[in-house]
Amino acid sequence: MAGRKDDTSLLQQLENPKTRRQAFSKLVQQSSEQLYWVIRRIVMDHDDANDVLQNTFLKAWNNLDDFKNKSKISTWVYRIAINESLDFLRSRNSRMSFLGEDHNNVANQLLADEYFDGDETQAVLQEAISKLPEVQRIVFNLRYFDEMKYSEMSKLLNTSEGALKASYHLAVLKITEYFKKKD
Repeated sequence: MAGRKDDTSLLQQLENPKTRRQAFSKLVQQSSEQLYWVIRRIVMDHDDANDVLQNTFLKAWNNLDDFKNKSKISTWVYRIAINESLDFLRSRNSRMSFLGEDHNNVANQLLADEYFDGDETQAVLQEAISKLPEVQRIVFNLRYFDEMKYSEMSKLLNTSEGALKASYHLAVLKITEYFKKKD
């Protein structure tokens, strides 16, 4: 996303009522694609990811005055995106459980999704990831797909680098075991 100098300039524009809308549009433009993929890897479905992305930007816009400038604006929006994704999953999972729907066959759902451009192995990987506990799933996605450093994740998730490394290691072990069972 934006560099430090760009971030400072963007923050100044966001604080000014005259330039706030334009600056926020710039933030949306700069971060939409990256946030979409972070969200998509958590919620899996294209349409759901778009909905969560919209909710993320709505929440960011409505809470701009609450931004404390203790982190980069991009980190703050990233955190909102992850929280919105998790809230969406919790809501969907409780709704599916209530309706008695099966939401375990992620690989078949992805292969049927016209927006999914991966092969069967990638679909099975996503299914394995979907079986992980929330924290491990997020840490794995951020590290494996986004190649995010543990130091950045630590700020984003507000936890120690050691805990993140342990979560990633456990996630890799569980995913490896999932693939072995599939063979």
